[in-house]
Amino acid sequence: MRLLIDTHTFLWFVEGDLQLSQEAKRLLEDENNERWLSLASVWEMAIKISIGKLRLGQPLAEYVREQTERNTISLLPITLPHVLPLTNLPLHHRDPFDRLLVMQSVVEGMPIVSADAVLDAYNLHRLW
Repeated sequence: MRLLIDTHTFLWFVEGDLQLSQEAKRLLEDENNERWLSLASVWEMAIKISIGKLRLGQPLAEYVREQTERNTISLLPITLPHVLPLTNLPLHHRDPFDRLLVMQSVVEGMPIVSADAVLDAYNLHRLW
């Protein structure tokens, strides 16, 4: 199964945070699943670092490279088919990063691994 990993899920998974559900952990550790991290999540982490809401033990570029390699996580680019439908996406969620992840999940047909229950208002498959 191909899985889109929400930003908080990625951080909780690679840091071993207990906030990660057992089901999410099982899915992300399953070698049969493809794990994908959106560049929108990397962008979100960069912004959070710049405003002091996120601290990592190393520069973001090194962190992302090391963690994606160590955990066999591929990076999902942001493409026009992901962005253009945002004009018609209902405003159930106002966070621009989450809205982009919603469209990527829908367009790519990938369930999203996320604790964010607000995403359930959209026509997607959320796993947690």
